[in-house]
Amino acid sequence: MKRSTIDLWVGIFVALGIAAVTFLSLKVANLTPQSAAQSYVLYADFDNVGGLKVKAPVKEAGVLVGRVTDIRLDPKTFRARVTLSVDKAYQLSDDTSASILTSGLLGEQYIGLQQGGSETTLAAGGTITITSSAMVLEQLIGKFMTGFSGKDASK
Repeated sequence: MKRSTIDLWVGIFVALGIAAVTFLSLKVANLTPQSAAQSYVLYADFDNVGGLKVKAPVKEAGVLVGRVTDIRLDPKTFRARVTLSVDKAYQLSDDTSASILTSGLLGEQYIGLQQGGSETTLAAGGTITITSSAMVLEQLIGKFMTGFSGKDASK
């Protein structure tokens, strides 16, 4: 083969490799486009969101049902207001609870939903009122350490 033909094939192979790496990077970073027409918006207020990020998964029973689309501080209540985009295929009851959980010991944080027993469902734009904030490792260590210092002082 001629040198120019080999160079052409090497160039095509490199271009395909770059395209594959770009696609995988977007997939891992959850930056692939999502259809807004097939989802509805819910809100949840938390005292502390920890390391929760936009595009974090929203799961119910381990199944991906949506994504976090926005996190803001409510100026009236001084609580974090999290906006959730939930797939229309999943209807949640009005007594659904939301918790910020962690995948593994040091994994990503996500919102775990627990379905309630109510017959009525949350409408689009509704708010999940039963929430459990993220556990912050530094606060747990602080409580653990102050617990030991309190026990030593009583002796």
